[in-house]
Order: sequence, then C-alpha cells, then structure tokens
Amino acid sequence: AARPIGRFAGGSHAPTAIAIVLDHSLSTPVVINGAPVLAHHQEEARAAIGRANASDRLWLVTADSRVVGGSAGAVRAALDRTEALGGAGDLRAAVARAAQLVRGGGLPSRQLAIVTDGQASSWTAAVPLDGVAATVFAPGLAPPKNRGVVSALAEPPHWTPRGAVRATTTATDSVTFRVALGARAAARGIVAPGEDIVVRLAPADRGWMAGAVELEPDELRGDDVRWFAVHVGPAPAVAATPAAGMFARTAIDALAQEGRVARGSDIMVSGAESARRPGVFFAPTDPVQIGAANRALERADIPWKFGAVRSGPAPVTGAGLAGVSALRWYSIAPRAALEPGTVDTLAMVGSDAWAVAGEGYVLVASPLATDGTDLPLRASWVPWLGSAIADHLSGDAGAITEAAPGATIARPAWAHELEEPDGTHREVTESRLPAPERAGVYFWLRGTQRAGALVVNPEVEESDLTRLPVATLQSRFSGAEVAATDDAGRWAASAFSFSGRRALDSSFIVLGVLLLAAEAVVTRAIAPKAD
Repeated sequence: AARPIGRFAGGSHAPTAIAIVLDHSLSTPVVINGAPVLAHHQEEARAAIGRANASDRLWLVTADSRVVGGSAGAVRAALDRTEALGGAGDLRAAVARAAQLVRGGGLPSRQLAIVTDGQASSWTAAVPLDGVAATVFAPGLAPPKNRGVVSALAEPPHWTPRGAVRATTTATDSVTFRVALGARAAARGIVAPGEDIVVRLAPADRGWMAGAVELEPDELRGDDVRWFAVHVGPAPAVAATPAAGMFARTAIDALAQEGRVARGSDIMVSGAESARRPGVFFAPTDPVQIGAANRALERADIPWKFGAVRSGPAPVTGAGLAGVSALRWYSIAPRAALEPGTVDTLAMVGSDAWAVAGEGYVLVASPLATDGTDLPLRASWVPWLGSAIADHLSGDAGAITEAAPGATIARPAWAHELEEPDGTHREVTESRLPAPERAGVYFWLRGTQRAGALVVNPEVEESDLTRLPVATLQSRFSGAEVAATDDAGRWAASAFSFSGRRALDSSFIVLGVLLLAAEAVVTRAIAPKAD
C-alpha cells in the first residue's frame, strides 16, 4: 500500500518525478552530419518521455528556465514546439529549477534527465543538484569550424550625419561581409583574418535606424549576423556659459571639431545657478551660490535641489566614468515625490546620486572644477559630455542599450512603449524587464517618436563551439549521484532507472500469491485423512 521501492536492475520503475532539462541555446542549431544538434536533443528527449507511465510526474525545463509539466503527451508537444534561443540562456538556473520541481513532486523516486551539447562556455561553474540524481547526455559530435560577428558598433552612436561602422569577426580565413543600414545594403566587401570591418557612411535618411553586419552563412547561422543601432541627425547647437569655465569650453570645441555638436545656444553647459533647460548643469564652484542654484533649478522646473556638502575622494560609478573620482559634491534630492519613470540616475558616488537626467536636463552634484571632481582631467570627459548631450538633450536622440537575449534591462524613465523589429508597438510599464529573446534592434518610444534603442545580440561566448569531454562534464555536477554519457540509447534507458530503483509492490503481490499457493500445498499435504 505504501508503494515500496528498491534498488534492482531492470523491470518496471518506481513512480518517478522527472524533469527533462533541454539545452536549446544558440549553439544547438549548429548543423553536424546534415542535421541540427537541437534535433538530436529533441529526439533523445522524446525517447525518454516514451518510457514514462501514468504514475510518473513529468516536466520539461528549457535553458531559459521555462517549464511545461503534465502528461507525457503535453510534455512531448512542448518539446516539439521548442525552438533555439537567440542566446546562451542559463543552464545552471534551469537545472536548479528542475531540481526544485522534482523535490516537490511528492514521489519517492526523483530524477533529472539533462540533454546538452556540452558547450564549454555553458558549464563553467559547479552545478549543485541538491540531492536529486541526474543522468546527462552529451552527443559525441565534433563541432565544425565556426565564424561569427562578435562586435558591431556605430562610431559614434549619433552621426551628424557622417559616421563609421566597426565590426569584429572570429573568421580564420577571408570571408565576405555585408553591412545593412535601415532597409538598404550600405556596403559589401571581404575581410581577412584578424582584421576589423570598418565602413564609413553618410546616409541620406535621418532619425533612428537599425543596422546589421552579416557574414556569408556557415553551419551556425545564429552568430552570422550582429545588430547595431545609430541615430542620424543634425548636430545639436551647444554653448558654455562664462561661469562654466575653461573645461566646458574646451570640451565643446573638441566636440564641434568632431562634428558631434555645433556652436549655438540651443543647449547650455553651465553652473546650476544659471540653469535654463535644456542643458547640462554642474554644482556651483562657490558654496555661497548653492541657494541661488536651488532657486534657479526651481525656476527651470528641474525637480532637484542641492543639500549638504560631502568630501572625498570617492569613486564615481556610472557608464563612461571608469576611474573618475568625486572630491567635493553636494547631496541632491528631489524637491517633491517624483513620478515613477521620470528620472534616470546616470552615476552614483557611494549611496549618493552624482548625476541625474530628466526631461531637458542633466544635473551633476560636483562643481566642474579640479577641487570638485577629476572628471575634466580624464580622457573620458569629452566623450561623457558628448554622450550626455546626445542621449538626453538632443531632440529625439537617446541612449543605445546593449543586451543579451533574456538579460535584465532598465527601461528609460521617459519610455512607455517599445517598437519591435517588425514595427509593432508594445506597452512597457516595468522599470526593469527581461530583454527580448529574439536578436535585433528595438526602439524606445517617446510618445510616438523613436528616442532610443535597445540592441539585442547573443553572447560572444556562444560563437565558441568547444565541447567538454563527457568525464569533465560529469565533474561539473555535485550534490547527488550523477552519470554522463554520449550513448543516446543508454541515456534514454537510464532516464527512469538510473537510480536503480523500481516499484516493489508487484513483486510483493507475486510473492504473496506464491506464499499462499505454497501454504495451500503444504496444508493439503499434512492435513489428516478422513476415516
């Protein structure tokens, strides 16, 4: 009645809670011996599912930790629908999720059945099994030589209107490439091993555009294309107020020489005591001016105020600010509660916001002076100022975010819709959300206009098809009994019996019947005969 189980070879298996972990990462569509590796994975998983019976509990857990549970038919249907990811996924997290499911399955026998291509970059750290036995299948298929595009960038990200596309490949021989911008092929050529692709362009179109660098196809198509985004438009007209000082004027001169800004007065770089939107505003160099700066910020409808002075040095953390220190800065705080999604924090110093951006302003907590921050002495000063102007103050121009499929990203404060590569729009309300699973260029919308880009590309590591030997792959798992094999038939056969356990209830019933029969024979043999 208790459905006892025991460790015996062969025969029926005990009621088992089993999760099949399927590796469908970007590397699995690679074609080997005329068929994608993922197709082999699905075939072997079907064989394992075919050994299930009505007393088992089944789940399919894919490399992106998605779960489908239910009958063998439902899990098989989900398996058949599974397509390759646009990136690496997270197999370690998928295994942890699968182990959690089977531990809570309510059955005495628990099993993980993992099928993977054994890509070395997917199994770099120890994978705890938390007491759940596992059998791992990795087909012994030698990977083909692969080439892919591992980097593609517009330089600079905002063209006014000229710029360049720079890309890097892993090709070990000469290969043809194509650069597309918008709906047009912008350039074609041949790149030699070890060389970057560099194409200089001056497109006639204006606004935000998606671009791609593409190689001639090989056995792994998923990394033959890499996406980038670029904004093409007039250079914003920028001026520095006299109070902004020498560092602001020389930075604007350098940006103007590069064509990234024009000289004019549409956008101001100044101390906060003369704030007028749009502009980049720094804390006053003279502490006496803090009151005037707060009044000017309020008049400009900038929802921040300066507070107590702080002393450093302390490192500044933020994009493009590596190695920058704050020597003197003021705490900055909103004058009133801010609406969610209306402010971007660009940099921090300790627990204090150091640079914030909102509609028509960028506000920095340190003075633009060497006793306030060493930023103007750093090589990053001019690029950072140029990016702050282009990304937050220049018309419909905004920042470009790079992400791998499924990675967690932050929504820009002003964006509430995302334009898909096919042109459809979807509402976005979460402040943090997963990046789309399909590689491509997505555009953040300010109202109905494109105002920033999200570029989704696979992880560079997915282009390296190096496989782990089976013994090494087995050593990556800990915390429970585990076996790894490259024999498909052995793996499928062990999916429900690797632990060596099977149901004993039928054995006890047969034994009971035999004992009853024996008792009847013995009883008849010794019973006294009637006279």
